Amino acid sequence: MEKDPEFKLKEELKKLEWEFSMLFEISNAMRTTLKLDQILYIILTALTSHEGLGFNRAMLFLVNEKESVLEGIMGIGPHTAEEAGKIWHALSESKMTLEDFISSYDTFKKDPDSMLNQIVKGIKIPLREDMGILALTILEGMTFEITTQEARKSVDPVIQRNLNTDFFVTVPLKAKDKVVGAILVDNVFNKKPITKSAIKMLTMFASHAGLAIENSRLYEETVYLSNTDWLTKLWNYGKFHQHLSYEISRAKIHKTPLSLIMIDVDNFKHYNDTLGHTKGDDALRKLAAVLKAKSRKNDTAARYGGEEFGVIMPSTSKENARAFAERLRMEIEALFADDEALEPAYRLTISCGIASYPGDAESEGDLISRADTALYGAKHSGKNNTCLYSKDVKGNTSKRG
Repeated sequence: MEKDPEFKLKEELKKLEWEFSMLFEISNAMRTTLKLDQILYIILTALTSHEGLGFNRAMLFLVNEKESVLEGIMGIGPHTAEEAGKIWHALSESKMTLEDFISSYDTFKKDPDSMLNQIVKGIKIPLREDMGILALTILEGMTFEITTQEARKSVDPVIQRNLNTDFFVTVPLKAKDKVVGAILVDNVFNKKPITKSAIKMLTMFASHAGLAIENSRLYEETVYLSNTDWLTKLWNYGKFHQHLSYEISRAKIHKTPLSLIMIDVDNFKHYNDTLGHTKGDDALRKLAAVLKAKSRKNDTAARYGGEEFGVIMPSTSKENARAFAERLRMEIEALFADDEALEPAYRLTISCGIASYPGDAESEGDLISRADTALYGAKHSGKNNTCLYSKDVKGNTSKRG
């Protein structure tokens, strides 16, 4: 028996009410954070939850403009989709705050069973027209519905094999006038057809998601720039102190050593006065590049001020820090050794002072003060030196070659 028009209208209004309510909840959740990884998690849980859009799997890819590729960032499903359902059900019934929802991301991050997430992260697609549907989604900025066998022929076989998907939909993530990424959804497990209504909802959702992603990127870029020295692109004075405080706290908890190297560029004033500030800036950039390249992943290299730099070295003894400083000192000496614009005695070199936690100091201020004292000793013992802090720094200088 066919439903009467009034009943059908009520059903349609009920469906629209649910759709807008869901979009409202999702938009609210995305506004609770500006951290990109949390926003991506919100997007994908909303897509896979039965309280949300209910797809079996959802995968998100972002454009890497520098390399002109589309990179896989995150994937949720199948077992994580069940968890997503619980989250959005609790959220819709006000049993979970948005803050609780965000904190659930930490559990997902540590989930060793999320194979889909690992597979998606390994995908990198050049942005060319011959690279399949995902690339075309970005290049043409339009939705693609792969819902027939004929449409499947245009799918990159590598993507088909890696994701083990038959029929799916891709939708671009747009922010203002550019495409910043793409979402791929499928129902690979329950084989439920992806309807036009679901695609319409997905497209509406993607417009919110694209703006949220772009806002997050702009925020993270602003935060990065506020913590970065404009000239050298190393961390700045403020970030240096923040990192040092954090690393000392970690060293106390884990009972591990921590070394601090303070570095000063020798002869820099003479270099600037003789060759000009443009050359001086260029020299600092070159030195910073060496410092960044030689530092380990967990080290913090920063411009402390003027021609002074600092390197925080977690889990590093004073002697190991000294070995690093000496390698750095010799490389900088070699970098400027052929500068014929200056006499050898005035060519740029560096002096290094080292102090360690807990042997030399137990607080941030004392550690900086002791490393500065050692640096003072290095400068006054002929420059181009590495000096370890002690009560008598003159007895701890070293100079090679």
